[in-house]
Amino acid sequence: MTGDITLMRTIGLMLVTAAVLLVLARRLAVPNIVVYIVGGLLLGPLLGLIETDEATGAADALYVLTHVGIALLLFLVGLELSFDKIKDIGKVAVFAGVGQIVFTAFFGFLFAIPLGFSVLEAAVIAIALTFSSTVVVVKLLRQKGELLSLYGRIAVGIFLVQDLAVILALTLLAGMDNVAPEEGVGGLPPGMLSQLGVGLLKAGLYMVVLAAVALFSVKFVMRPFFDWAARSGDVLLIWGVAWCFAFVVAAERFGLSLELGAFLAGVSLAQHRSAGELTRRLGPLTNFFIALFFLSLGASMDLGEAKAHWLAAVLLSLFVLIGNPLIFILIVGRFGYSEKTSFKTSVTVAQISEFSLIFGAMAMAKGIIDQSILSLITVIGLITIVGSSYMILFNDGLYKWCKAAGLLRPFRISDQEDEAAPEISSGHIIIVGMNALGRGLAKRLSEEGRDVLAIDTDPRKLRGLPCRTLHGDIEHEEVAEEAGCDRAAMVVSALQIEETNRLLAWRCKLHKVPVMVHAFDGSVVADLKAIGVDELLDSKTLGSMLLVTKLAEEGVVDP
Repeated sequence: MTGDITLMRTIGLMLVTAAVLLVLARRLAVPNIVVYIVGGLLLGPLLGLIETDEATGAADALYVLTHVGIALLLFLVGLELSFDKIKDIGKVAVFAGVGQIVFTAFFGFLFAIPLGFSVLEAAVIAIALTFSSTVVVVKLLRQKGELLSLYGRIAVGIFLVQDLAVILALTLLAGMDNVAPEEGVGGLPPGMLSQLGVGLLKAGLYMVVLAAVALFSVKFVMRPFFDWAARSGDVLLIWGVAWCFAFVVAAERFGLSLELGAFLAGVSLAQHRSAGELTRRLGPLTNFFIALFFLSLGASMDLGEAKAHWLAAVLLSLFVLIGNPLIFILIVGRFGYSEKTSFKTSVTVAQISEFSLIFGAMAMAKGIIDQSILSLITVIGLITIVGSSYMILFNDGLYKWCKAAGLLRPFRISDQEDEAAPEISSGHIIIVGMNALGRGLAKRLSEEGRDVLAIDTDPRKLRGLPCRTLHGDIEHEEVAEEAGCDRAAMVVSALQIEETNRLLAWRCKLHKVPVMVHAFDGSVVADLKAIGVDELLDSKTLGSMLLVTKLAEEGVVDP
């Protein structure tokens, strides 16, 4: 009982602290990850309000909860890796992603050795420096409205390549048996290379088997079940989480990392049409557990050890903030992109990732590094994530300054504009709710040659329509963004859900997009008119008109 109370107290303190700091940091555009780590530092090393090594069992329970967050995060990453996306990454993303990984790992290792780190420590540090933060960058680009810009799309493609590298790194760790600290910290222990080779071979073989099982199951065995689950968002969420942890357990049985099992589960479901809706529903749950992970990471930091490596932290942070953009400018520019596009792409990768911290934590659990090295990686993460965030937010001004100062001249890249607007839908008609009314409208407008997008939470209702379709809940902001509600010629709701219709109408009026809503009941008419709905759709009247039209076409009545 004492452990349960302690756990609840610890989680409560963490969440309250994070909530207060998020409010304070909102105006400064500080990424959430940084806020969580700083919150952990306040609660742990600085104020001593929570302990991470208590013997009451609360620390173990918190450890389990944070690793649930890691598993869900890797599951989400896997859900983004549909084969269509991988196919469409393009040469620039592959070459830039691989080139940066090789450059950063190689020179990061050479840079770390003279700073007094052992071979294993330098290797872990170098690998941790190679990953860039998908979570931070995507949120910042979405905040700027540039996620679909040319450089934004290139950056996202690069992150997909890096996500695959993350899995290879985690597989590498999974293939290693625990290394005693006195052996691993001082240098390579006897037989380490042979042990690593055998372990990596076994881990790679098991990973291939697990991936084959996951993909085969979703395609040939589980597809009807997930089709059924997709009819309800809540059921889909439960099935998705269950699928994730089924492969977490399977990975553990194979001696692999739980992160790898969760990732493979996500990749397998990424090929299913409900992957987007599952991602949107899983996001808030994942954010909660990830917040606990980074809060716990900050609370467990040893500031004394971190101070001992302050010079290394500063130098390695500068290496990431400056070195990564340099290699990306060179690679992206060689593919014919303009100086501006190359520069803006390069600054998106000038940070280390949340996966760098996860990789460091796993390496410490294996006995390869100690707490001081993990604290060093965490400090580098704080510095680079904060620094690169402002580089991304103010990349236009930074580009103009660098260009005026002549800093980009040595790269000899064309400065002609190639920031072509992405091909996104506009001027289309969105119809929400594929009941009889919605399907009838979608078919009729499509027959008239209009660009129609049909949206529904049940994928079965979208089948057979002669127009574009989107599976999702229009209440989710991400669905509204993907549908292009702010760029539509008109939005029509055939739904009989009062709250959803109100929210949709309010969003449309906010973007000055005409909206027509199904007035399925007389009680909702006054509220919809107060919001400013342009037209009210009376299904009974419309049905009567369609019936008369049909009878006239058949010659039963006069037109």
